[in-house]
Amino acid sequence: MPLMTPDMWITLLILVVALILFVTEIVRLDVVALGVMIALMVTGILTIEEGLAGFSNKAVISIAALFIVGGAIFQTGLAGAIAARILKIAGGNQMRLLIVLMASTAVMSAFISSTGVVALMLPAVVSLSRRMGMPISRLLIPLAFSALMGGALTLIGTPPNLLVSEALSSAGYAPFDFFSFAPIGLLLLAVSMIYMVSIGRYWLPERKAEATTQSVITPGELFTLYELPGSLFRLRVQDDSPLVGRSLGDSELRQAYDLNVVSIINGASGEPSWLTTWPRSGAITRQTPRADTQLQTNDVLLVQGHAEDVGRASGALKLAIVAAEPVAEGDIITNEVGIAEVLLRPRSPLIGKTLSEIQFGTVYRLTVMEIRRPGTDAVLSVKDTPLKFGDVLLVQGEWKHIFNLKHLRQDFIVMGEPEALEFGAFTQPRKAPIALLLMIGMVLLVALNILDLAPASLIAALGLVVTGCLKIDDAYETIDLRSLVLMAGMLPMGAALEKVGLVELFAGGFVNTLGQLGLVPVLAGLFVLTVVLTQVLSNTATTVLIAPLALVTAQRLGAQPQAFLMAVAVASSMAFATPLASPVNTLVIGAGNYKFNDYVRIGVPLIVIGLVVSLLVLPWLFPLT
Repeated sequence: MPLMTPDMWITLLILVVALILFVTEIVRLDVVALGVMIALMVTGILTIEEGLAGFSNKAVISIAALFIVGGAIFQTGLAGAIAARILKIAGGNQMRLLIVLMASTAVMSAFISSTGVVALMLPAVVSLSRRMGMPISRLLIPLAFSALMGGALTLIGTPPNLLVSEALSSAGYAPFDFFSFAPIGLLLLAVSMIYMVSIGRYWLPERKAEATTQSVITPGELFTLYELPGSLFRLRVQDDSPLVGRSLGDSELRQAYDLNVVSIINGASGEPSWLTTWPRSGAITRQTPRADTQLQTNDVLLVQGHAEDVGRASGALKLAIVAAEPVAEGDIITNEVGIAEVLLRPRSPLIGKTLSEIQFGTVYRLTVMEIRRPGTDAVLSVKDTPLKFGDVLLVQGEWKHIFNLKHLRQDFIVMGEPEALEFGAFTQPRKAPIALLLMIGMVLLVALNILDLAPASLIAALGLVVTGCLKIDDAYETIDLRSLVLMAGMLPMGAALEKVGLVELFAGGFVNTLGQLGLVPVLAGLFVLTVVLTQVLSNTATTVLIAPLALVTAQRLGAQPQAFLMAVAVASSMAFATPLASPVNTLVIGAGNYKFNDYVRIGVPLIVIGLVVSLLVLPWLFPLT
């Protein structure tokens, strides 16, 4: 074994520390990746240009554009319409439902986010299982696993596919085509479907969701559960009101009268277009209240509070109570705004503080309509109650701000169906045909080798914004910056491993250990190594680390690298053995009331089957020599 150089030891130390942090999740994954990138530059292992190269990598740029494309497919309502039609086709037969559900979920996941597809299908599948009297636990693991398998069908199905293709291209080989993954992907999908409807169905638990599970409560159900119609009132700002010309923050409606302003209907402003920043005039619009919102004559304030407080505010501030029609669900739940329950985590820094002290509305751009505390039926003051672990906040505001709370995992758990609504909010059904055409155009440009994926996806993303399928601000928000930073930050680690000779060293050990047994055992070893790491690391980080090893190992054996890299891509999609191996698995664990062992019992045999099928088929699809 060659002697380890100082650069090798430094790089290996950085890698080991990163792996420990990845597995323990003491630090966020994207922060770890940035730390890796910085450490490699500071120690001189990589130059500044090499360290920052991940941010200009074609795969990273492509994935950023694909986030926008996928976001438009969801937000135009196209994905939702497809999902509804699919479940209608499935009918009431349980076997047919399972087959149609898995096949359709996989096909959708081949082109758009697998997490988004599962979140979109989840509430409909839960509803359908109720109508059929079928335990939801019989459906949700197949739903999640088929979404993961769907990522193995196309070049854009999952980031590892793009990464292995880029690895081929960087090494001077022809990259994988758009549908290079389809033959092995379709075969594995078919095998997994057969497994689920035969052997797997006996291992799927027949377990109903617990009564306390909140994952299927809809915003409409929350509207009724919290008895909101009895606490919502409309107040019109009259000509002689002292609030005319003042900002909402100066109105003291919250401080003096304990009233929450939920929304403002204003007849003198409009929304900006995608191209301009100034509003159109003359349209009646519903505004999200902000502290700096200027109140004008005839503005209608939708407020939440007690009737006596509304009466006091009405008399003192010259606000007319509008009682022509009762406040309805549609007044606070639309494609733009809604309500959700938010649970405080045990280590949240908000515990012990009041909402006024933390300026919740200003910081999070949301209104807390009610606080509920387990074990008590007392009505808690929204502004003066110190928060405790377990408190449930009913928040109202724009969906995008509600979804932002999901990323603050140390502080909040967003409960209920908003997980699924994220991918269907702001729907614009009239734009769905345009979004579909642009996506088909992108696929054809890549499949026919007219353009590389990076420019083709950028053209599609820009086209979706220009045509109004997606507002520019919403387009930016659909991009998962954490995933991009994770990828861009870890790519330099792959480069460093190659530069200092560790990839060559590891490949030598791999060849010496398994090479004497033949090429197929080496292929199997890479598959197993990848699939094990995928259960504890993200599939992106795993692929960044293993792809260079697979490439160099193939070269040292005098073999063609395509089958080896394809094995890495396929194995990285088989995150079946733990509920934490993929966000898709985590998304269904609560709704299905699954246990950790459910994933082990069902997932491990499927991984073994996938390994056997891959070893039999990959050398035939991609000759090893």
